[in-house]
Amino acid sequence: MALLDEIDRKLLALLQEDDRVPVVELGKAIGVAPSTLNDRIRRLVKQGIITGFHAQLSAEKLGLDLLAYVFVGWSEPATEKLFLARIAAAPEVLECHHVTGAWNYLMKVRLKTTRDLESFFSNVVKDVPGLQRTETLIVLSSPKDTHVLQVPPRR
Repeated sequence: MALLDEIDRKLLALLQEDDRVPVVELGKAIGVAPSTLNDRIRRLVKQGIITGFHAQLSAEKLGLDLLAYVFVGWSEPATEKLFLARIAAAPEVLECHHVTGAWNYLMKVRLKTTRDLESFFSNVVKDVPGLQRTETLIVLSSPKDTHVLQVPPRR
């Protein structure tokens, strides 16, 4: 990991909280000149520590009320390439993680209804040759849901 000083840590924390705060305000909050912060932000982007700036949307306001986690499994290695290609093109899949244990992958999917989930399984997941099993967990509520990462302290 790149060396982050205390100013970088404060900057990253503030940007995660709200990336639309003007650099002048960030500078006042951190005690650094705006031009210095611009240079730091560019450096953090170049180092790959900041990977982008995005609007965070409300799934519920968009009618995407169904959040589900789907485990998928197979035993033939050739299935993986087909599966990854299929889900890469599926906008319902928000995340896909290669996991340990009895399953090959875990997906986070967002849809409108259980009928949409059924269609997703039929048209995207179960249509993958070699896929043997799935297990789906439907989220009832999310007492904590954050995108904010803890910036490790300097060693």
